[in-house]
Amino acid sequence: MPVLVQFIFRLSFGMALAMACTRSRLVTSGYFRVHLYVLLGLNTLAALIALGAPDDFELWPPLAAAGLSYIGSVFWLYEKPTPGKAALLLVSGVAACGALLADEGIQTTALSGSQFLRWLDPITSGLVLGTTIAAMFLGHWYLNTPTMQLEPLKRLVVLMGLAVMLRCLVSGAGTVLEVSASGIPEHSQLAFIALRWLSGIVGTLILARMTWQTLKIPNTQSATGILYVAVIATFLGELTSQLLSRESTFPL
Repeated sequence: MPVLVQFIFRLSFGMALAMACTRSRLVTSGYFRVHLYVLLGLNTLAALIALGAPDDFELWPPLAAAGLSYIGSVFWLYEKPTPGKAALLLVSGVAACGALLADEGIQTTALSGSQFLRWLDPITSGLVLGTTIAAMFLGHWYLNTPTMQLEPLKRLVVLMGLAVMLRCLVSGAGTVLEVSASGIPEHSQLAFIALRWLSGIVGTLILARMTWQTLKIPNTQSATGILYVAVIATFLGELTSQLLSRESTFPL
């Protein structure tokens, strides 16, 4: 359950932030409203888990994120982009707080190198997860509204690539420091580290590049299909990273 709750917070943080960075003037309000319902469902699930384990999780972050998601969806229902964007930013901030509070490796004492990477771990992970799934949802939205301009989707794909490169720096530094401190991992752990990098970093970067090239044609349907694969790759990579990092000093 800790892995699931942490994953929900990271995904909610990044997805809400990516949606807030999407230009509402070029994208219909239904995109924001419908996917705020997704955030509402995710954080409701996290709140139910927190209710069942009050000693392990803070209840207020998922409750606040779920409530703000519902309020934001109402704003977008009535075509109010300014308060709607504000609600998205608040959801993102609350989810980021929830991710940091739920991370067992983060301590509030002296900020060492390992602690600095631990603070960056949920943030960079959420950016990768959020930008990728927000781009996939937006690509799917073009199938409903094919007359929309491609600029917002291209922007999300660029943000996705930047997020993966930032994540590469954090995970790369953590992996090098972990090997330096503990030595070469066992063969089974090496296999999971390889899976984490091939799927969540290298594979996602390749898929982002393929999506960008496909949008030059342009073919939003094919680009959306590639983004579906990218979502699976990032989910697999980040979940593997979470499992590995629970047993290590540094985030992997």
